[in-house]
Amino acid sequence: MSERRRRHNDFVESPEDIAAILDTVSDKIPKMIRGIIDSFFSPEAAQNMAKSIAEFRKTLIDNGIPEEEAMAMTREYMATVTNWKGMMKDARIGAHYHETED
Repeated sequence: MSERRRRHNDFVESPEDIAAILDTVSDKIPKMIRGIIDSFFSPEAAQNMAKSIAEFRKTLIDNGIPEEEAMAMTREYMATVTNWKGMMKDARIGAHYHETED
């Protein structure tokens, strides 16, 4: 038996092992996803986000930024903080790609 074939056989799992792995994955992944969603969208997360946004605005004003400009900056900050879809797209989660340089 070739060395390559022998190494391949070392990593082959039995059907029972694969079934056990899939059972574990199918149990753990939904819990993990629920935990992530809850950490972003729970009442506590909403309170923390609101405090963060209010503190951002207050800090701008306390440091001499005019009210109108502080509100515009706060709106932009809030849009950035709440743009989960855009952040995930920018992170390219799960995607395999190569950027080309011009």
